[in-house]
Amino acid sequence: MSTSLLYHAFGVKGYHQSAIQFEAGAVIIRIEQPRENLCCSACGSNDVFAKGAVARRFRSVPIGSKPVWIEFAVPRVRCRYCGLERQVSIPFADPKKSYTKNFARYVLELSSQMTIQGVAQHLNVGWDLVKQIQKQNLQRHFSRPKLRDLKRIAIDEIYVGKRHKYLTLVLDLDRGAIVYVGEGKGESALTKFWRRLRSSHAQVQAVAADLSPAYSSAIRKNLPQATLVFDRFHLVKLLNEHLTELRRELHREATDTLQKSVLKGIRWLLLKRSENLDDKRTERQRLDEALQLNESLAIAYYLKEDLSQVWRQRTWLAGQKFLEDWIRRAEVSGIRQLQKFANTLRKHRQGILAWYDHPISTGPLEGTNNKIKLMQRQAYGYRDLEFFQLKLLAIHNAQHVLVG
Repeated sequence: MSTSLLYHAFGVKGYHQSAIQFEAGAVIIRIEQPRENLCCSACGSNDVFAKGAVARRFRSVPIGSKPVWIEFAVPRVRCRYCGLERQVSIPFADPKKSYTKNFARYVLELSSQMTIQGVAQHLNVGWDLVKQIQKQNLQRHFSRPKLRDLKRIAIDEIYVGKRHKYLTLVLDLDRGAIVYVGEGKGESALTKFWRRLRSSHAQVQAVAADLSPAYSSAIRKNLPQATLVFDRFHLVKLLNEHLTELRRELHREATDTLQKSVLKGIRWLLLKRSENLDDKRTERQRLDEALQLNESLAIAYYLKEDLSQVWRQRTWLAGQKFLEDWIRRAEVSGIRQLQKFANTLRKHRQGILAWYDHPISTGPLEGTNNKIKLMQRQAYGYRDLEFFQLKLLAIHNAQHVLVG
């Protein structure tokens, strides 16, 4: 085999083939390093003399379905210049690895189209080896995202199962990339992020977050110059929870069998936006019948539908006027759940109206959350938390979103 083929096919440059054989269905290529190419791996001097060799095998890219091994007696040399004795460096493989760099690249190419298990079966290697190669690649590219250019960010937590429970994510809203993954939720999950953010000297202008007091406190403490924008989708979700509580209460108090049946049958229709009701399935008709039966439920439902108008006004002043009007209507409704929600809006109205200066939300994180759930289902979960965190940091980059 020519030195050119060794290089172009297997990524081995500057060596000679000494033998080739076939063993148990595998191809074994033995190579040698010319004496004049030997140099000290510490200082790079060519003034060395050999002190034996250690035989090693490196997995390389296959030929068809046949695995290929590069066998090399790695010379050990003593350097006359620096006086050290050690093995020469191996440019075609990373230190302490039993595979070539070309093999690692081939694994990553396959990983973009196949699961870890699929790649492992195709190459007849262990699942852990494929994961190790993926993890090393992710560490190289995504372990420390750059934070200097952050301007607008979103913070939210996601539930990732019983093993790891919650992770806190920080998303760069301008690039759509996750820039931090913290273990757990609450203020403590962001400690490392604040430390890195300070050292990056980033000038964050706005932060989208839910109503969590822990997040609000941490953001105001660590980013006093940034505008805190309370996420509109979390507010709508919270109102839906109050609406659900009201429906359950009315269902418990109902004495008429028909009314109980109607209230139970509209559970999900109440949470749907009116424009999403399916007329072919008589959803709008069933909802209207239920609302006619109960005035409190009708008031709560129409106020819920009206809430979205808070973010649809033309100016901040118009938005403020509408929000105050909505709060007053909820307070005089006499409905406990609406009054409780109105109190929440009043306490957080500054952050709600901040949307008019910075129209951002955690919505993009919700979209990312759907990708994460799909990734988890395909991988049947992740036992290695660090590997999972790296995959989250890479999820915005299709080239590096490697399926488990």
